[in-house]
Amino acid sequence: MAEPGSTSKKMVTDAVILMAGSGSRLRAAGNTLPKPLLQIAGRPVFSYTIESLKKAGIKTVHVVTGSNSDVLLAGLKPLVPAGVRLHPIHNSDWRMQNGISVLALTEYLRSPFLLMMGDHLFEPAILDYAIQKADPNELNVAVDLKLDAIFDLGDAMKVKTEGDRIVVIGKNLTDYNAIDTGLFVSSLEIFKYLEQAKINGDCSLADGVRAMAADGKVRAIDISQAWWQDVDTPEMLAQAEKVVRNLNEGRAAIGTRDTAVS
Repeated sequence: MAEPGSTSKKMVTDAVILMAGSGSRLRAAGNTLPKPLLQIAGRPVFSYTIESLKKAGIKTVHVVTGSNSDVLLAGLKPLVPAGVRLHPIHNSDWRMQNGISVLALTEYLRSPFLLMMGDHLFEPAILDYAIQKADPNELNVAVDLKLDAIFDLGDAMKVKTEGDRIVVIGKNLTDYNAIDTGLFVSSLEIFKYLEQAKINGDCSLADGVRAMAADGKVRAIDISQAWWQDVDTPEMLAQAEKVVRNLNEGRAAIGTRDTAVS
């Protein structure tokens, strides 16, 4: 087995982005665009993501679509830079939980891959760090230990870690010490665990993670002081806008053009 941290960027050339949901909480507030196309500091969420994926050495980006997929893909395609292939996969069962969206990738992946959510923003360094520190034989989860810094902690996916192991995951945990950021470097074994976790043909990604954790196969990668944000509600969207603008202004002040987030 490879030692933790032995994954090279070349081993992870595929990324999966889940974006099949309807974004019901944002739609209820009048935001009709798919979440990956929402504007943050003048740019679509997906533009930050795809730019940082390219910098991290990703060659193929598989996007799992569902609700409003035609509008979504029309907005995504112009944002894809040269050297990156966009591979859309439509999940006709998009009303089910997100584990079914992950399973839609089973036939397309042959090696460890990056897995992320279409409505999460990350500082670019997190992607590189997660890839470099991952063990390709396990499920690696980027976690945030800065509980006091989490915006809307109640809505966050909570995890309990022991050393570098994740032992349990769930939104309703009362005993936890970290937050799942929604960024994973995964072995292909996740597909087996998701299939086993199905109940009435449905499962969440957290169900698969929980089952792998029970077998001691889930590692936590601490993102340290880096920033990330889910943009699932109007309040989260406003918070992301505020932070990204502040980050960009800080970089401009010191004369660098680095993108603030991925």
